[in-house]
Amino acid sequence: MSKDKALDPLARGARRFEDKVCVVAGAGQGIGLATVRRLATEGATVVIGDWAEDIAQSAHEEVAGVGEKSSIHIGDYRSWEGCQSLMESTVETYGRIDSLIVIVGGTVWSTPFQYNTPEQIVETINKNFWPTVWCTRAALPFMIEQHEASVTGVGGNIVTLATHALVGLNRVPYAAAKGGLIGLTTSVCKEVGRYGIRINCVAPSGNSGKVTVHPRDYRLEHVERSVVPEEALIDQPVDQEGNREERPLSLGLNRPATVEEVAAAIAFVASDDAGYISGEVISVGGGETFPF
Repeated sequence: MSKDKALDPLARGARRFEDKVCVVAGAGQGIGLATVRRLATEGATVVIGDWAEDIAQSAHEEVAGVGEKSSIHIGDYRSWEGCQSLMESTVETYGRIDSLIVIVGGTVWSTPFQYNTPEQIVETINKNFWPTVWCTRAALPFMIEQHEASVTGVGGNIVTLATHALVGLNRVPYAAAKGGLIGLTTSVCKEVGRYGIRINCVAPSGNSGKVTVHPRDYRLEHVERSVVPEEALIDQPVDQEGNREERPLSLGLNRPATVEEVAAAIAFVASDDAGYISGEVISVGGGETFPF
């Protein structure tokens, strides 16, 4: 692939994923799409997993347009069945899973916790917690089998996605779900290291990615809006027009990250360059002290 056709110029010619099969769940937009571009630029065969066929197809066409390889899997990764299907179809097609990166999730509501409706809480937890739990559980048997068949003893690696919102404002269900993924990461790594399997978590701060497509049941009109008294928003800044704004996350570099910068961190921990790194939470953005 010529340099001028690189999907991600930040890769600067690196080809760390030649002959690797990488599964990206939540691959159609935002950080997920940037990760697909980065991995493909570095030579990976990418399985593009998403709930929405149109954005998955668009990502697939981008990869094919620069002469790299990918395939599509459409599924609901909030369910065990959807995640199991993703792993089984990948192994059936390519024979292995070298890297699993789970980026399914995102936050919709910015609301003080006491004003979150029960339905908002359930929807947020379902969207941000279960996809990574189920994908990890579904991938491990295949990776353990790969370890047993491997001359090098390498089974594969998993990358989860957390957030600086763990120490943020008005994101309690989202922060709780993502905090659970940190626990998943640090616990699973202790169990699977003997199988040559690594698992790490990347925790971005604010970034420039825009999620423009939501599953129908994540749209705001599906769930009753919270009624939040004015006094509950007193800690939120006001813009020049007098409208309340979401308090920005503390950004150590005084700007949001680009999605390509987050994808670069994901690619690093998924690559052989990080071959002796496991159970770590990699902060991308700085400016926060995590409570762990």
